[in-house]
Amino acid sequence: MSTSELPASHAELMDGVYRWQRHFYDLTRKYYLLGRDRLISGLDVPADGTVLELGCGTGRNIVLAARRYPAARFFGLDISAEMLETASAAMIREGLSGRVALARGDATDFDAKALFSVENFDRIFVSYSLSMIPGWERTVSAALAALSPGGSLHVVDFGQQEALPRWFRTLLRGWLRKFHVEPRESLRDVLESESAKIGASLRFRTLYRGYAWLAVVGQRS
Repeated sequence: MSTSELPASHAELMDGVYRWQRHFYDLTRKYYLLGRDRLISGLDVPADGTVLELGCGTGRNIVLAARRYPAARFFGLDISAEMLETASAAMIREGLSGRVALARGDATDFDAKALFSVENFDRIFVSYSLSMIPGWERTVSAALAALSPGGSLHVVDFGQQEALPRWFRTLLRGWLRKFHVEPRESLRDVLESESAKIGASLRFRTLYRGYAWLAVVGQRS
């Protein structure tokens, strides 16, 4: 999908949300976007592998993953031009421009070949983005379709806070709504259904008493 074909309302919404927030986003989100570093450590990228992040935001996760897997090539997709501006600056600052390609696109409907000249990826990950994407189920389908044989999709996002006090859940949900974030109650069901369609395996973990969910979908070789 080209930039001119992006869903204007959501792209404009995200640019509006992050026009100023992008400058201090990483400083604040580290306190409540839990499980991101665990996802990165579990990518287990093969030698000379390719890794795509959907909803790459400021590029924070790509920078950390690129340090951990120095032989891999990384790609980042985001619908917000504002966030991509910050991410691009981060790649230059970290000396990663030669290993990282960024593009603006819709995570629910993207053409990796057109955007990156790469059709499939060894690893794809989505970190706290499904809870912000309208039609997020299509992102899961699109990601699985873009995996190489034997590849894996890694997801971390807000859970349902199952074992946490009700007051905490109420406060958290109210706070998240201010940023157009909605924890996806059916995330596990969707991942199970999509995995079954392609005969993939699913590992699903609950973190921090249900604060976050971490999942890995493994494609057959």
